[in-house]
Amino acid sequence: MVEVERGLPRVRGSVKWFDPAKGFGFIVAESGGPDILLHVNALRNFGQSSVCDRAGIVVSVQQTQRGLQAVEVFEVSPPDDGEVDMPELDPADELLTLEPARVKWFDKVKGFGFANVFGRPEDVFIHMEVLRKSGFAELQPGEAVGLRIVEGERGRMAVSISSWETALHKKE
Repeated sequence: MVEVERGLPRVRGSVKWFDPAKGFGFIVAESGGPDILLHVNALRNFGQSSVCDRAGIVVSVQQTQRGLQAVEVFEVSPPDDGEVDMPELDPADELLTLEPARVKWFDKVKGFGFANVFGRPEDVFIHMEVLRKSGFAELQPGEAVGLRIVEGERGRMAVSISSWETALHKKE
C-alpha cells in the first residue's frame, strides 16, 4: 500500500549514495523500481544538508521528465546494517536532553568537528562515528542541530545528532 501526501506517493527506502559537494544523490525504494533522485534542497527543507549512504529515508516523490524525484523528506534514520562497525547508541542516551546547537566546523577528512550550544561558552566535540550513526554524512558550518551531550574526558561531546527541525517535531 502506498501512502499519499498532498497527492504525491510516499516512499520508504534507503540512500544509495549522496554527494554533498554535488548536491544530490539517489534513493532505492523498498518496493523496488527505478532510483529516486534526492536533491539537497529536499534535504535542506527537512533540516539537513547531507545524509549518509544506506540511511533509511521516507520521501514523497513525483515523476519528472528525467525520472522519479524526491519532493519532500519526512524521515531519515541511521543505516541498519552490520557491515559498518559503529558504536551502539546507549538507550540511556535517548533520555538526555536535546540541546540546540550550531555547527562551528566539521572536517570529514579529520573525522571530527565542533558545535556551539546556545547559551554555553564551551565547544561540543562531534566525532564522525556519531555523525554516521545519527544518519548524517557531514555537517556544514552554521547548520542548526539538536545534540545529546555527555561529559567526556576532554569536555562535552555529542552522543547523538538530529536536525533541529526533526528535534522540534519530536517535542510536539
